Amino acid sequence: VGMDADLAAALGQVLGLKVSMVNATFDTIIPGLVSGKYSLGISSFTDTKVREKTVDFVTYFVAGTSFYIKTSGPEITSLSGLCGHKVAVEKGTTQQTDAQAQAAKCASAGKPVTLQIFNDQNAVNLALSSGRADVAMADSPVAAYQVEQSNGAFKLSGQPYGTAPYGIAIPKNSGMAEPVLAAVKHLMADGTY
Repeated sequence: VGMDADLAAALGQVLGLKVSMVNATFDTIIPGLVSGKYSLGISSFTDTKVREKTVDFVTYFVAGTSFYIKTSGPEITSLSGLCGHKVAVEKGTTQQTDAQAQAAKCASAGKPVTLQIFNDQNAVNLALSSGRADVAMADSPVAAYQVEQSNGAFKLSGQPYGTAPYGIAIPKNSGMAEPVLAAVKHLMADGTY
């Protein structure tokens, strides 16, 4: 369910391929592409140089990282603001990497971070709503959606940082990047996107 699933279905139609969607935890998708278990990975992947060593990408969106908090929670608007707080992130994300790097800096400054890494976004949200976390971090569209769906329980805090492209992950040198790119361009041109 969601934009990525809709995009996958639309790509299948344009390419004339049957799409079989598999729900998987975020951190298992790229290894699944490498092993041949999956043909494409569409899950809000930030296209990073590190990931490009393992998979090819077709860019389709640009997003950053946002902080979101309980509506009554402390304002946390930057990575340095994580110091001394309980932070929830999804496993395998750029937010995990950023939060771990900041946690090390905070520890050196004597203000440790309690970093909580969860297997899925629902667990991140539960940690925030239950008070086990002071702040959650996610890609900006994901965070905005979580806030929208929270019925006023959550709010965004500060501005997104680290704007970068999202990409459809494709097994390295599989020959699929060019047709997938053409299909994405087609979907953008005909208004489906």
